[in-house]
Amino acid sequence: MTTKEMSKELEIPQTTIHNRIKNLAQRGIIKRFTIDIDGKKIGKGLVAYILCTVSYRSARGEKINQLEVAQVIKELQDVEEVFIVTGDNDMIVKVAVKDVDALNDFVIFTLRNIEGVERTVTSVVLSEI
Repeated sequence: MTTKEMSKELEIPQTTIHNRIKNLAQRGIIKRFTIDIDGKKIGKGLVAYILCTVSYRSARGEKINQLEVAQVIKELQDVEEVFIVTGDNDMIVKVAVKDVDALNDFVIFTLRNIEGVERTVTSVVLSEI
């Protein structure tokens, strides 16, 4: 929604809307502005959420830091978001890929080969409401 549309909807001047948004951003209340991209149009039409369990010890017995594992995952090409969560799993990874084959390659050959990723469970998004 543009500031012009907000101004009309709220019946206040557009400059007031602009100044309030600027103020909220400066105070850190608005953390970022985003663009909503249609993944299908750029070849990333399949979205999946991958539940990850972290092993806190390497095969060599060294301690593994969950935050460091999450940061490595966050830098991967098809990863959109990484959440550290409570419960049976340690992380949820949101990915957007071209198709099921690309998802399979990502999970099997990339994600599961990261030290610290012990187990994954993948859920494919069928539709977004």
